[in-house]
Amino acid sequence: METVLDLLLIRFGIIVGVVVLAALTLFTVAVALRRRGRGDALRRHADRARRYAAPVVADAARDIARGRRVGLGGAAARAAGRYLADTRGRDGDRR
Repeated sequence: METVLDLLLIRFGIIVGVVVLAALTLFTVAVALRRRGRGDALRRHADRARRYAAPVVADAARDIARGRRVGLGGAAARAAGRYLADTRGRDGDRR
């Protein structure tokens, strides 16, 4: 039992370490872009990423609430399929 707990603790530590490393990297990029006067471009790109990621996260949350075990990758694949099927915005009208 103790070995299993040790492995879970190590796994948790690795996951937390990766998340902290990603956050520090993003913070460093944001500070560097802001110093160079490109804060508006960063804000624009972050807003675009948020708009694309919000439906994916909402789909995953909806699947979890319904009791279906579909990961974030499955929700992202469905969102990408819907995006590719929807032609609005690329040629001006919807087929």
